[in-house]
Amino acid sequence: MNILVTGGSRGIGRAIALGLAARGAKIALHYRDNRAAAEAALAALPGSGHAIFPAEIGDAAEVDGLWEAVSAQFGRVDVLVNNAAVYEQHPPLETAPAEWRRSWERTLAINLLGPASLSLLAAQAMAAAGGGRIVNISSRGAFRGEPHAPAYGASKAGLNSMSQSLAQALASHQVYVYCLAPGWTATEMAAPHLAGPRAEEILAQHPIGRVVQPEEVASAAVFCALDAPASMTGSIIDLNGASYLRT
Repeated sequence: MNILVTGGSRGIGRAIALGLAARGAKIALHYRDNRAAAEAALAALPGSGHAIFPAEIGDAAEVDGLWEAVSAQFGRVDVLVNNAAVYEQHPPLETAPAEWRRSWERTLAINLLGPASLSLLAAQAMAAAGGGRIVNISSRGAFRGEPHAPAYGASKAGLNSMSQSLAQALASHQVYVYCLAPGWTATEMAAPHLAGPRAEEILAQHPIGRVVQPEEVASAAVFCALDAPASMTGSIIDLNGASYLRT
């Protein structure tokens, strides 16, 4: 079982890669530019045959190159986990127009367009090979809203919709698509916010008394990648500690 995990050098992506490798999967671990973190994550993976691959997910040419490199080394990719993302604050009443546009362009490029391109490449290859799975890491912000980072919320809402559209388009080819929507998670990316002036406000949103742990998201991602039934394709699964409930 060969699995490509984007944004796998730290945080949720690293936890997912560890969980999948523990189940015997061979991991193609993508990272952007922190090679030291990627090598440390690689060294921590149980099993053998894993490898790391650099790419800027917001750049279409680099996405194509990433897929080509992984395919050349691993052959078939059985599962794609789209985890790489950015979160940039750009409050509407405090952000200059040029910075607002830059944040939207960068966020959508990395959080939505990159996963869309990788999903297309994966879907076509998987359908030709007889099946596969795509697991997209979204966010509760797609539903609850992100007043300090509206582009992030919009990008994750787009990822949700794309996941469900692909689930319908690909199911007859045995390619199944699952989407996870975590809330605030204790990762390096979230650390400045969880320790900053909004820390008390963020914690108060969570009835369980804490934010989500990366291993909790990883557990759900491993289930979707390896165990979830075909009938769950198109599902968006909340992992937010009851900080946002929807019906």
